[in-house]
Amino acid sequence: MSSTIVSRRYARALLDVAEESGLAEQVAGDLEVIRETLESSRDIVTMLKSPIIKGDTKARILKEIFGGLGEKALLFIDLLCRKKRAAILPDVIDEYAALRDEQRGIINVDVASAVELDDEQSKKLIDGLAKYTGKKVRAKLSLDEALLGGVTVKIGDTILDNSVKHQLQLLNSALVEDA
Repeated sequence: MSSTIVSRRYARALLDVAEESGLAEQVAGDLEVIRETLESSRDIVTMLKSPIIKGDTKARILKEIFGGLGEKALLFIDLLCRKKRAAILPDVIDEYAALRDEQRGIINVDVASAVELDDEQSKKLIDGLAKYTGKKVRAKLSLDEALLGGVTVKIGDTILDNSVKHQLQLLNSALVEDA
């Protein structure tokens, strides 16, 4: 079974339990703390992936590191370790965040523009994307001078490319076909 499917199942179960307890926000915060720690420590990630270290040892180490977190998060970490799934913890955290966003009608969008967008342009673009998707938009704006002009927008698996570079490529393809 794919690790993405497994991660999503564990994240769904955690979200369901957290919501039943009224602790979905606290668990989300705890998972964010764990994510930040894992991103800054390659040693912890290596330990999670190690087949040599037993699950109960991993659980004990993680409880020492994250002892200040809420009970639900600690129990969840213990469960992952006992089920020999500690290596997917970063993926579960990502899936939990994605499920929460989906539940709240939030969509993550990557926007690359050829020039820096001012606040008004950014707001117009985000409002337009919200209207297009029918959801609240959380945009990650970046600069890509290779586009020559315009913007590209990535929404999940969909890419909306309104860049000059893309238009020139289309024109080139059309001219080559006609020749």
